[in-house]
Amino acid sequence: MKLSILDQAPISKGKTAKEALEATIDLASNADKWGYNRYWIAEHHDLDGLASPVPDILLGIIGQKTEKIRLGSGAVLLPNYQPYHIAEKYNLLATLYPGRIDLGIGRAPGGSAEVSIALAGNFLEKVRKYPELIDELVHFLHGDFPDDHLFTKITPSPLPEISPEPWLLGTSGKSAVLAAQKALPFVFGQFMSDQNGPEIVDEYRRNFIGRHPKVFVTVSVVCAETTEEAEEIALSGQLSAVLQAKGVGKNGVPSIQDVKEYTFSEEDKEIIEKVRKRQIVGNPQEVKLKLETIANEYGIDEIMVVTITHSYQARKTSYELLANQFLV
Repeated sequence: MKLSILDQAPISKGKTAKEALEATIDLASNADKWGYNRYWIAEHHDLDGLASPVPDILLGIIGQKTEKIRLGSGAVLLPNYQPYHIAEKYNLLATLYPGRIDLGIGRAPGGSAEVSIALAGNFLEKVRKYPELIDELVHFLHGDFPDDHLFTKITPSPLPEISPEPWLLGTSGKSAVLAAQKALPFVFGQFMSDQNGPEIVDEYRRNFIGRHPKVFVTVSVVCAETTEEAEEIALSGQLSAVLQAKGVGKNGVPSIQDVKEYTFSEEDKEIIEKVRKRQIVGNPQEVKLKLETIANEYGIDEIMVVTITHSYQARKTSYELLANQFLV
């Protein structure tokens, strides 16, 4: 089975954004050596504890530090932009790193309503036009606008020999059907969804217009040498989810000591329980078994992993342990 990485560039409490970004670049370099298939960077805007609003800049740097691993956005939040601008950026990356660039597309705002207005003006109107924005972007990537179209004579240069591969990301049946109707590969964000993922992926396959539907899922994982260690490490990300839900997570991913000193309310415990249901935590053998079970449930041969820990070293170790189970 192929393994890939989704990196949200989390800032740990006591660390700077610069340190978070340096940890991302270091992790990507190692993931390339360990044999991971893809390394995708998420897009967030003015969200406390997350350091990357512009994945393409980071991908340009990571490309210089890696040789084989595919690089991409997870995802470009398309309603924030004009498709031509995105096509230019990812064509540039695909020119620099031939055959290695993915272009994940999503519709979420990635920040507050005020941020959306600052980025895109009438964001809701652009969300309504999301299917048309996807069409326009794909036409720019493939250079196949109709002859009578306004944009048929312009190109999002530089034009790479191998175009970026577009993927549509989502957490619902609506996104799955849209991906199927557009004949696009689909990524289901299990780590963010309470819905029945296998049913949604089946819906994608049933509705796919074309011969070769492609799909994988993204899951939350914390892996350590022992189950007990993994469960303790995972506490940081779980408390972070609580603080973000309450709008007070402004200091980054909390430490394990912060967790031990925190007084959890019943509401907090309910949030953590929901997080745990979507999370895989354990030793390497346990995690491997659970990931293989997920792959069988979805009928897929690739899983993308997102790991949030306070310690950047613990996150790096988690990914290395997974690589040793699957990729060595």
